[in-house]
Amino acid sequence: MTQLKVGIVGVAGYTGAELVRLVSAHPKLSLQWVSGASTAGKTLGEVLPSVRGVTGLAELVIEEFRPEDVETLKQRLDVVFTALPHAESARVGALFFRAGVQVVDLSADYRFEDIATYESWYGEHPEKGLLSQARYGLVEWHRDELQHARLIAAPGCYVTASVLALGPLLDQKLIETSPIIVDAKSGVSGAGRKAKPSTHLPETAEGIRPYSVAGAHRHTPEIEQELSRIAGQAIKIVFTPQLAPFSRGILACCYATGRPGVSAQACRDAARAAYGQGLVAVLDDGQLPDTLWVRGSARAMVSYAYDARTNLVLAFSVLDNLSKGASAQAIQALNASRGWPDETGLPLLAQFP
Repeated sequence: MTQLKVGIVGVAGYTGAELVRLVSAHPKLSLQWVSGASTAGKTLGEVLPSVRGVTGLAELVIEEFRPEDVETLKQRLDVVFTALPHAESARVGALFFRAGVQVVDLSADYRFEDIATYESWYGEHPEKGLLSQARYGLVEWHRDELQHARLIAAPGCYVTASVLALGPLLDQKLIETSPIIVDAKSGVSGAGRKAKPSTHLPETAEGIRPYSVAGAHRHTPEIEQELSRIAGQAIKIVFTPQLAPFSRGILACCYATGRPGVSAQACRDAARAAYGQGLVAVLDDGQLPDTLWVRGSARAMVSYAYDARTNLVLAFSVLDNLSKGASAQAIQALNASRGWPDETGLPLLAQFP
């Protein structure tokens, strides 16, 4: 079976490392080239201990990315994953895209329809002309657009958790469009691999804290963009992210006012109609999700409850922020672009316990 030849730019970070794990298990992908800045010249085994002893991976040398090498690399690669900081990811991805290589970008650079929105949150965009070429990689809501896509923007982790929970409810008009509150907790790996005082073990292991509140988090406009697309009207949310004392996972607890006739069962029915038998599991009545149930897997789980006393719908979702929230979702979007089943090469079962 012919495999696509894969490259990863930014391989030493957490999402890059997760891509290595997932690409290596994918029957239709073959990892051929990896790049990193500070790690250039080292082998993958030196930088990612988990691949030590794995023939074909451990000895793969991490190369420094140089723009002038793209002409040569395009002969070696079919698809490149860019896992770099914003703006830098756009510049590197654009070079590969224009050379004819399919690009899956894990930064925020190609996620926004409106350039003004991007630039108000992230600064000047270095490749404005390519925004119209990009396709948003949340497969459950953008499957048709992703067919044959050559430039894919993998969604943010908080965005995925929020939209998977709330999307079916807005689509079926089971909730009011305002107010919508998203209260979400993420594992520390979401802050990246580079050590910082606020994210190393002694300062995270025994506490939980909110951050970037009151519309300050960069995923806020992305969540609003996607919910607005589904609802067919402008949506504003209150988004409160929190740093939780575990490595991987996101729990999103979302609250919205119910419309007449709403029930928890109606919410579950809407979610099952939206997601079918795919990578999003809709839990049964009375079941509430746990991040441990999806740790290391490419799946998300959603659950619903209705508080008749307050007429509030409670929508819950869990996912692994590095897998379904990033790298596994990027591969799922690549699968969709190639016409392969979503789950191809992706782990369905969590690491439990």
